[in-house]
Amino acid sequence: MGTQTMVHKTAKPKSNKPKRGFMYYCKRDWQLYLLLVFPITMVIIFKYFPMAGLIIAFKDYKILKGFMGSEWVGFKNFVEIFSNKDFYRALRNTLTLNGLDLLFGFPMPIILAIMLNEIRTLWFKKVNQTLLYLPHFLSWVIIAGVAYQLFQPGTGMINILLRNAGLSEVPFLTENTHWIFSYVLIGVWQSMGWGSIIYLAAITGINPELYDSATIDGAGRWGKIRYVTLPGIRSTITIILIINLGRIMGSSFERANSLGNPIVKEVSSVIATYVYSAGIQAQKYSLTTAVGLFQSVVGLILVLISDWISKRIGDEGLL
Repeated sequence: MGTQTMVHKTAKPKSNKPKRGFMYYCKRDWQLYLLLVFPITMVIIFKYFPMAGLIIAFKDYKILKGFMGSEWVGFKNFVEIFSNKDFYRALRNTLTLNGLDLLFGFPMPIILAIMLNEIRTLWFKKVNQTLLYLPHFLSWVIIAGVAYQLFQPGTGMINILLRNAGLSEVPFLTENTHWIFSYVLIGVWQSMGWGSIIYLAAITGINPELYDSATIDGAGRWGKIRYVTLPGIRSTITIILIINLGRIMGSSFERANSLGNPIVKEVSSVIATYVYSAGIQAQKYSLTTAVGLFQSVVGLILVLISDWISKRIGDEGLL
């Protein structure tokens, strides 16, 4: 006669904890909620209220007539920008320069953060961090001035050194291909230090016991970076990549205008400079708004697509 096993299912005890609403937490943590009032107000005023002005992209906007008094023209402004060859040149240059920035500039903060994390001498690490963060706080006008002093043909320090070494000068800022290379290089130098901060914070959050386990398993520094550090910051890398993909249609007017010049206008003209010259200087405010709306919609689509792909391959998404 076999033995029978009886399985008793035990119900989970009901929690006697009373449900607490939003007002309970407001009363308990009112100081923290009070601190949120100012930043939320700033976001609403400067980010959401201006969205009402997007209607002028569909109007022939006149300052004296205002938003409501200007005549509706439908998609006429969009037809105008899409039939302008200067816009397509600016669009091509924007995508090219931002794509190169993403290709060469995105990995650099990750590499830099890992390198800084591996420095064991504290004072040396802090000095390097300070020097690497400094370019972020310089305006593009200052950076462009330094760049022209270094790379200018004839009188630039780099070309003087090349000439003294018996080599030919390099037209860093006066030839299209060399200008693109210089533009990307300067941008990487300006942003990589500041961009490494978030990755350093993510590396700090990795459990130290994982490194101890890797040491026991015989992993060296490269092994720890490959099997502990990089997987530990993978979600951060994914989120930053999604955000950067959403900005690929954007462009910095200060950067392009400061580093550009009439000789390389064919490759230095981006959407921001096109908006300034064809829209603001010509007082075609409806056209500039239409271009901005086009950039925003494309950026949003890219973010949604990249977020969907990220979730499909098993990573954490942005939304």
